Amino acid sequence: MIENNSCTEKDNFDTTVFEKELQLTAALNKVKQLEEKLKRSERECLSYKNRYQSSVSHCEEIKNELASVKALYDEIQASTSWKITKPLRAVGDLIGKILRSNRFTYLLGKGIKSLMRDGFKETLRKVKEHRNEGKGIKSAKAPLYTKKELKAQRNETFPKDIKFSILVPLYNTPEKFLREMIESVQNQTYSNWELCLADGSDNAHADVGKIVNSYQKNDKRIRYIKLEKNLGISGNTNACIDMAEGDYISLFDHDDLLHPAALYENMKAICEKGADFIYTDENTFHETPSDAFCPHFKPDFAPDTLRANNYICHFTTFKHSLLDVVGKFRPECDGSQDFDMMLRLTERAEKIVHIPKILYYWRAHANSVAESVGAKPYVIEAAKKAISDHLSRIGLKGEVLDSPVPSMYRLKYEIEGEPLVSIIIPNYEHKAELEVCINSIYEKTTYKNFEIIIVENNSTSTEIFDYYKELKKLYSNLKVVIWEEHFNYSAINNFGAKFASGEHLLLLNNDTEVISPDWIQEMLMYSQRKDVGAVGAKLYYPDNTIQHAGLGLGLLDLAGHLHRGFDKNHPGYMGRLIYAQDLSGVTAACIMVRRNVWDKVNGLDESFEVAFNDVDMCMRIRKEGYLIVWTPWAELYHFESKSRGLDSAPDKRERFLGEVERFQKRWEKELKDGDPYLNPNFDLNKEDFSVR
Repeated sequence: MIENNSCTEKDNFDTTVFEKELQLTAALNKVKQLEEKLKRSERECLSYKNRYQSSVSHCEEIKNELASVKALYDEIQASTSWKITKPLRAVGDLIGKILRSNRFTYLLGKGIKSLMRDGFKETLRKVKEHRNEGKGIKSAKAPLYTKKELKAQRNETFPKDIKFSILVPLYNTPEKFLREMIESVQNQTYSNWELCLADGSDNAHADVGKIVNSYQKNDKRIRYIKLEKNLGISGNTNACIDMAEGDYISLFDHDDLLHPAALYENMKAICEKGADFIYTDENTFHETPSDAFCPHFKPDFAPDTLRANNYICHFTTFKHSLLDVVGKFRPECDGSQDFDMMLRLTERAEKIVHIPKILYYWRAHANSVAESVGAKPYVIEAAKKAISDHLSRIGLKGEVLDSPVPSMYRLKYEIEGEPLVSIIIPNYEHKAELEVCINSIYEKTTYKNFEIIIVENNSTSTEIFDYYKELKKLYSNLKVVIWEEHFNYSAINNFGAKFASGEHLLLLNNDTEVISPDWIQEMLMYSQRKDVGAVGAKLYYPDNTIQHAGLGLGLLDLAGHLHRGFDKNHPGYMGRLIYAQDLSGVTAACIMVRRNVWDKVNGLDESFEVAFNDVDMCMRIRKEGYLIVWTPWAELYHFESKSRGLDSAPDKRERFLGEVERFQKRWEKELKDGDPYLNPNFDLNKEDFSVR
């Protein structure tokens, strides 16, 4: 008994000591972690302090400069010479107004200003860009059909008997606009339609009803009701709905025009594709379609693109029964009532079809949204409400923020928890570039739950290995793993992923530098969504031009970088550099993929050693039913050379051509069908959205 008791006491003692040792080890590790955090915090504090002091100093300089300029302004305004020359300035303003009204003198004046401000090289670039835009506009005005083809459309018989109800709410519509609108419907090559007009005009515009009645006498398809009072744009449109008896509903503004083949093309989409929601491309004009100046060639349906910007807009047609499900227009969204309706309809539609042809002409005048959203500022608030309500309906938590461009919106989705993000960085030598990359991550990144896995690939210098040792001492969340095989970008990243513990993998090139402190959050909020498979960032060359803003399938024969070479502050084609959107692919220079998606597609295909591995992976992710999202709010520099071309070494050229052939063969159908997010009217030989 005594021996047994003694043994038990000894065991207890040993166990207690062992536990104490474990606790001590854990405490020491904790101390090390806290020391590292303290060092990192001290570096961040010093950085913030320096930036703060710099900002304060800069503000003082601006204040002093402003005071100096104001004093000079007051002095000039009070001077006798300023008062005497007032008539001359008035004459000068008048001459300037006349010169600006003439297209030639206006452009000449802009050119001279640009030369003085930006120099010859930048002015030449702007002239070339303007000429390209002009070519695109000219191409967009080219007739879609010959008179013979339009005549054949009128005689065509379809397998279905579909009636379209075209809804037009009227309100104090100018006679010219009203007549042109009605006649553009009467000129349709497909004749089974009804035009439903609900008139909320005031008593001073009684001529609106008289004009419509004059058309009704000769065309019974025109239906008209005079409302007792103006119910607002939603209420007036709902009155049109109450009149509608058609199988499909089409939305039409009272001052716009339809192409003669608009309904015919919609009918084809219904009969050939079973469409229950249809939209077309459009153009904006001043007086007649011949002066149209802003062709909008749209992508196929893209939910993230739509949430950020109502790119669908006109001409929209949908099944009447679909409207019965989602309900009528909501007055609380007046101003953006169509946007609200697009969101509600596309949530429920089963077959959304985009017709990539300009079949709608949107008139721009002083009081129209087409001319300026500023003409109706309430439109923006109504749109933000429509998007917020949409997010609530589909179960996404987030807020809707303004972007630099009115009518385009920035969405901030709520991040669930704080999942670990594993940043995988392949590296060979290049200590200087890697140091810039690593420093930018630790100094700027506001998201803290990440780890870095550097995949060392056959470096030989002591400098780089000394740097690795230094990094591992500094950061407990950084590790270096060794790849000993020959260079294969796909295999190296796949190897690195094996050591990753994160729920999300972030592939990152070693020649990048973080700009946006919240870059991880901006990508993570999309990567966490179950319908998204990969997320890409906005990358710049060192000269602040676009290196990457998403990939376009079929560009430059295989895949190209959208907007490459544009200035970093350029809004892009129809604002596409301003907002997050769905695309066919993003570059692996900075891509986030949820771990379960990565595993599902088996990561990067190692048969693509250098080129097209990222596009191929994005295509495989899309084939599994996921979206690929590109966001402009995660910004980094990518120090890739602008002039980098195909390596001329025979073995590398052979490898590259083999990868080209492999990609073309694997994605032959997709290349033939075209990129759904890149309108077929664009020139695939260019990355700048030039029109064919």
